Amino acid sequence: MSLVAQPEAGDAGEVVVRPKAAPGPLDNPLKGYCVYTNAGKIRRPYSMVFLYVPWKKLEPVEGRYAFEEWEREAWGHKAATGKHVVLRVYADYPKKPSAMPEWLLKKGVSLKPYKQHGGGLSPDYDHPAMAPALERLIAAMGKRYNNHPRVAFIQLGLLGFWGEWHTYPRDELFASEKIRRRVLEAYRKAFPDKQLMARYADGPPGEYPKMGFHDDMFPEDTDNGKEWSFLERLRRAKRIDSWKRTVIGGEMAPLQARKWLGKKWDFTVEMAKRSHFSWVGPYGPALEGRGSEEFVERSDALVRLLGYQYRLTAIHHPSKTRAGQSAKVTIRGVNEGVAPFYYPWPVKLAWLDAKGRIAASTTLKDDLRKWLPGEFVIEAQLASPSKAGAYRLALGIEDPWISKPAIRFANDLPVSNGWTILGELVVE
Repeated sequence: MSLVAQPEAGDAGEVVVRPKAAPGPLDNPLKGYCVYTNAGKIRRPYSMVFLYVPWKKLEPVEGRYAFEEWEREAWGHKAATGKHVVLRVYADYPKKPSAMPEWLLKKGVSLKPYKQHGGGLSPDYDHPAMAPALERLIAAMGKRYNNHPRVAFIQLGLLGFWGEWHTYPRDELFASEKIRRRVLEAYRKAFPDKQLMARYADGPPGEYPKMGFHDDMFPEDTDNGKEWSFLERLRRAKRIDSWKRTVIGGEMAPLQARKWLGKKWDFTVEMAKRSHFSWVGPYGPALEGRGSEEFVERSDALVRLLGYQYRLTAIHHPSKTRAGQSAKVTIRGVNEGVAPFYYPWPVKLAWLDAKGRIAASTTLKDDLRKWLPGEFVIEAQLASPSKAGAYRLALGIEDPWISKPAIRFANDLPVSNGWTILGELVVE
């Protein structure tokens, strides 16, 4: 297979390939749309599914966790096949039955009724039995999901309406700061390797440097000039630059995708840039009817803006090498998105033979998390295959869940089993 870009001569036998740009993929991992699996037809490409789960479903009996049963049902859903997952466990969801486990209610935890947001039952978060039960649940979740490669992000959940860490306007129903800090500390211990997300930067969550955040009224309340807006809270917490290390995402204002991709499109783009959003969901444009051609184009444009989008601009490599000899490879590119990637997925270079088999490969020292918006450079020495022949140089960013390259580039370049083909070389 020939490269789309015509190689040009470099210095001392070096080949330079300047690949053509192409529209970025719409379902690259851990960015773009993160959708419900049970809210109707999904009409746009997506990379993640958003899974709410009631506490009582995960722990129907005290200390006995039904993770496997829940995963079989929710993760095995047809719409979730091959997708990473975002999790939020809740104890109270307005308009839904209480999610509190019966065994915990029998310990004396009371439920207080409220009428706001359609009504519900708010648990007494400060009851003596609550904090230990929450801590045990979070610890069990950590054992199950901290190193689970399919899990993309964990939202704090558990406290407040929808697990959003508030009971507005019934503030008296919310957990005390003491309980919030205990829950946050439990999450910190349970998930040292997983990106966590909080609804707001107010209070204890904003003090935790590894915390990401989710704006569930994007773009309407993202930065609307009010003191309670999403970004204003981040500014007060001195976390406005947290996107450089921790993920920002969240839900579009419910049922308003046509508005925000219509007359308000310019505002939506500005809010995505200002907040450095990586993903939108569970509600968003992917759940709307196909709509106009403009709606579809803007839906795709939003995905390509969100999170990372890597485009390669130049590849330098030798035209020939000797068997076993080291070959210097330099790759230049640009992150055209508004955010980095948030996990240290392996960046690999490989030699592929004529049948696409890996003849040799190496894992680079490059840290994907440091490719902020703007230019990046990869420099590596890649040992040549031990046998003479024609080989193709390939770049891959490996998803640990599937143990193969998964991130694709915004270039018109050949792809073989996930590997992006960069050049053609002869080993003598």
